[in-house]
Amino acid sequence: MFALDDTDRRLLRQLQAEGDAGLADLAARCGVTVATASRRLARLESAGVIEGYEAVIDWRALGFAVEVSLRVNLDKTQPRAFDDFITAARDIPEVMDIQTFLGRVDVRLTVLARDMRHYQEIYRDRILGLPHINDIEALVLVSDVKNSESLPL
Repeated sequence: MFALDDTDRRLLRQLQAEGDAGLADLAARCGVTVATASRRLARLESAGVIEGYEAVIDWRALGFAVEVSLRVNLDKTQPRAFDDFITAARDIPEVMDIQTFLGRVDVRLTVLARDMRHYQEIYRDRILGLPHINDIEALVLVSDVKNSESLPL
């Protein structure tokens, strides 16, 4: 585990709040020099605390109106069920997330579609053809009540 001090926490809080802030602005908001901010960020990156920087794209603005979470149970009598399923699911462009679990659900897929007709095509033509499916439950997103990746630093 990487130990954070107050300066690291301030930098991370500011990055979470405004990830596209310039280095000088970030340093000023954290009360440190640009050189200190640069060194600290490089250290956090090399330690794997900061994995990368990315643009957050609103998929609804691009015409995707439907998000479906599929809870999948696999036929675990097949030794390669997880590997085969995940390999095949990765090839479906509309599958945005693939997560595995311990418990009643084996895998969860997040699928984005333009509309319900598009989702139906994805489901029938590609999802149902994935290997080793024992059972699927679909949950259609109605609203995001809280959606945050920010840590309480």
